Amino acid sequence: MSSIISLTEKEKTFLLNLARDTISKTAEGIDFDESGTFFSKSLKEKYGVFVTLHIGDQLRGCIGYVVGVEPLQSAVREMAKSAAFNDPRFPPLDKDEVADLKIEISVLSPLKQIEDINEIQVGFHGIVIEKGIHKGLLLPQVATEYNWDVETFLGHTCMKAGLSSDDWKSKNTKIQIFSAEIFSE
Repeated sequence: MSSIISLTEKEKTFLLNLARDTISKTAEGIDFDESGTFFSKSLKEKYGVFVTLHIGDQLRGCIGYVVGVEPLQSAVREMAKSAAFNDPRFPPLDKDEVADLKIEISVLSPLKQIEDINEIQVGFHGIVIEKGIHKGLLLPQVATEYNWDVETFLGHTCMKAGLSSDDWKSKNTKIQIFSAEIFSE
């Protein structure tokens, strides 16, 4: 399984600038609309995407779509705004924090259900765990940042879903993997 999209450096730079501009203008209370004008054909395609915000080494927001529901360019704009101002784990971003933000974008491949955890490649795959009404996702870079092995990664994804750390072993648990093209400022 490989990443399904290969963005050019210009497209990545455009998306990072779009995310920063969206956050900056929203923090200043400026309403703007860039819909209808796409930077490139690739950015019209629908992909799952997450926008992650850090200040220093601290997470400041992370929100995204697991699957593509709107064009990538529009989704990045919407997820940047949501990560900055609507992540329920954090207060809305203050305009004084914008300059200190580091923005990271993860463009996701389609989900693939697996039956064998040996299919998971730490550092390459992200995981979605689903059991009943519980669902959790961790991006590929999370396991690398914390130096987790596959079972630890699965356990933390279960806990993110509100399950016990060993629920990934249950026959009623659905495990899906995905890859991502990850880029940041």
